[in-house]
Amino acid sequence: MTIPLDDGQITVSAVELRAARDELQRFLLEYRFGMQEIETKLSILRDEFLLMHEYNPIEHVSSRVKTPDSLVDKVRRKGIDPGFESIRAHITDIAGVRVTCSFTADAYRLFDLLTQQDDITVREVKDYIAAPKPNGYKSLHAIVEVPVFLSTGPMRVPVEVQFRTIAMDFWASLEHKIYYKYDRQVPGRLIDELKDAADNAAALDDRMERLHRELHGPRPPHTLHV
Repeated sequence: MTIPLDDGQITVSAVELRAARDELQRFLLEYRFGMQEIETKLSILRDEFLLMHEYNPIEHVSSRVKTPDSLVDKVRRKGIDPGFESIRAHITDIAGVRVTCSFTADAYRLFDLLTQQDDITVREVKDYIAAPKPNGYKSLHAIVEVPVFLSTGPMRVPVEVQFRTIAMDFWASLEHKIYYKYDRQVPGRLIDELKDAADNAAALDDRMERLHRELHGPRPPHTLHV
């Protein structure tokens, strides 16, 4: 098979293509296993809250592993070497888990409950709830490492975990759709309206948090340090 490139052509055999495909699949499988480990931990927490407590802070959990195309695009954008070791070192959001909560305090509480587990290592935290992005985006991002035990031995896999409220998640989903529709060239009027909607969503979160405290009392302080 001949593959056209910007500066010429290369010829790759079917055997070489299959080998490259299999190597990429094995590489991404490590991240899928790490993602599943985090999902299992969150599922255990959710089941405990449902069975043992009056209130369950987890509304929804979703997850994804980057597609090969998405991974290649990010490698190009970051200008890093395309080798697997370089990708491991420089890209930490290949596997992602999103936790949607009812209230802002729940995001910090679930972060604490997950990251205080002995086999979890926190590599990086970005608190966009306390310090939102200029466009109004709010979410608590954490890069954590979790052990995965394979037939070849244990390895630690980074997983990005995002904690956000229903309102934050709704706004982020809408913002993503708008930017996709306009190919990131969003008119200024819509950008202003998105920021206004983010402020309204934050105000709603604050109001619902106050109502929740009136019903259930104050929350224990979280231990997040950024």
